[in-house]
Amino acid sequence: MSRRRDERARPRSGRNADAFRCLHCRLDVPMSAPGTRHRNHCPNCLYSRHVDRDIPGDRAAECGARMEPIAISVRGDGEWVIIHRCTACDELGANRTAGDDNPLMLVRMATRPLAAPPFPLERLAAL
Repeated sequence: MSRRRDERARPRSGRNADAFRCLHCRLDVPMSAPGTRHRNHCPNCLYSRHVDRDIPGDRAAECGARMEPIAISVRGDGEWVIIHRCTACDELGANRTAGDDNPLMLVRMATRPLAAPPFPLERLAAL
């Protein structure tokens, strides 16, 4: 990722410090979100930024690259979690979904393995 693009994504003086600009779709995203205390993903495209290192909200990661949403996981209590992979260092991270996340994007990601299974669907008939 270029240094210039990285700098544009950071809050500047005069810009609302309670928001960030999505590195993927460029939407200005409020930091507060229903259902989570530490928003770091865009509710529109679900991309994130590699900002947390050890615990949610620590903002201790030095990478700062884009994190691509690659999957959905469901916790034991039924809560959906977005799995992100960093486009620079390949680290994986899990982020709670927020109440204002795009439901179409969430369902598209959850059904992706069913839409493109790693085997021919005809093999199911043989079972």
